[in-house]
Amino acid sequence: MISGWSVADIRAAEREALADSAEGELMQRAAEALADAVLRELGFTGGTDVLVLAGPGNNGGDGLWAGARLATRGVRVWVHRTSESHVHTPGWDACLAAGGRPVNHARAQGLIGEVDLVIDAVFGIGGRPGLSGPLAELARAAEESGVTVVSVDLPSGLAADEPSAYPSFRATRTVTFGGAKLCQLVQPAAGRVGTLDIQGIGLDPGEDPNRHPAVRQWDAADVAAHWPVPGPTSDKYSRGVVGLDAGSATYPGAGVLVAYGATYAGAGMVRSLGAPEVAEAVLRHLPSVVRAPGRVEAWVVGPGWGRRADAAERLREVLSDRVPVLVDADALRCVGDVELRPDCLLTPHAGELARLLGAERAEVTADPLGSVHRAADRFGVTVLLKGATQYAARPGRETVELAVPGPGWTAQAGSGDTLAGVIGTLLAAGLEAGDAAVCGASLQALTAAAEPPLPPHDLARRFGVTIRRLIDGADD
Repeated sequence: MISGWSVADIRAAEREALADSAEGELMQRAAEALADAVLRELGFTGGTDVLVLAGPGNNGGDGLWAGARLATRGVRVWVHRTSESHVHTPGWDACLAAGGRPVNHARAQGLIGEVDLVIDAVFGIGGRPGLSGPLAELARAAEESGVTVVSVDLPSGLAADEPSAYPSFRATRTVTFGGAKLCQLVQPAAGRVGTLDIQGIGLDPGEDPNRHPAVRQWDAADVAAHWPVPGPTSDKYSRGVVGLDAGSATYPGAGVLVAYGATYAGAGMVRSLGAPEVAEAVLRHLPSVVRAPGRVEAWVVGPGWGRRADAAERLREVLSDRVPVLVDADALRCVGDVELRPDCLLTPHAGELARLLGAERAEVTADPLGSVHRAADRFGVTVLLKGATQYAARPGRETVELAVPGPGWTAQAGSGDTLAGVIGTLLAAGLEAGDAAVCGASLQALTAAAEPPLPPHDLARRFGVTIRRLIDGADD
């Protein structure tokens, strides 16, 4: 897992590290780590050119001291101070003394298309979001030229605590210090970060047990560690029976897709107990699905219901079974009219979450972390906010879990339906709602990343291959 920290926590850790270090030591560690990262990107030093874009603060200082190191290792270093009035003076002097060549804005912009690499050391976590004027020109020139860009701490122009992709540099690699920042893990900002290279440099926000990361992003190993694997004594009931009330006469395909997700994620048994038309359609595609009512360990309700007149009544009926319930899509409209249990899971997209909170969609997309927190605490249940980044918030918890990121190909009608089936299977197997949500979303992302673009039901057929790879990797 990668922990993502708030600016406040990073700043607190910085103060602690500075108190325990000699003056300037922390910057020197950062500069050394940055220079090493640049050398790895270059692959060699002879005849290479690097342009350092140095901002007015400590971020610029990191870049300048790194430039000084590179100049002593055979790299031709060009340096541009992006603020006429301010620069990190000791770093500037050191870079020039080592052979760095100062250039003005016009020359820096021209060099961008000629050098081997640009160090973006303009702004760090204290910078205001969004670039404009000459800085925006430099960022555009770098992106249009395709030059390798190594950003210091974060791509200049991004806001550390926000997911928005403000006008900024687009990095090939971002060398960040102490721990990941929120913008480096969540979309669309994360799409501008490139490879994330976390360097501790003696700065660890997690050292204080009273500090909790804003987010934790799962990786494949975390999914493998949580995935329920049947043993030699398992049977279809011990593996978990998932009940589905999804689809309708108007939207039968939703019921079929949910059943695909549940079946190919490895449910012990799938019961399709919604509209008869849906059950018949499901059986044509998946003959192992059962239509008869009976024991279930978890429910999935809501996908494809449409404007069902008895929606709230049906949701109350399902909740009376006293098993975990995944509430999705059209069933989310009933959330304010029924009493949910703590083991429920809501799986809205941004528009549905906005409706649950009585907010505008733009508010949710601007602050997904705060929005998913509010929903979990308001309703007292786990909430999975679906989208390019998938956030699982549990009531009363400070840290939100992020699913493994995946490609944009899953932004497709029906993907949410198959995901609901996967998560329902995991709930039925006994996973806690938050773990089931992140595991299910991660399975879909990992499968999509390993396959060509596929429609949701065909992608579901590949879930077993991904699960096998996960488990085999965990055994290595």
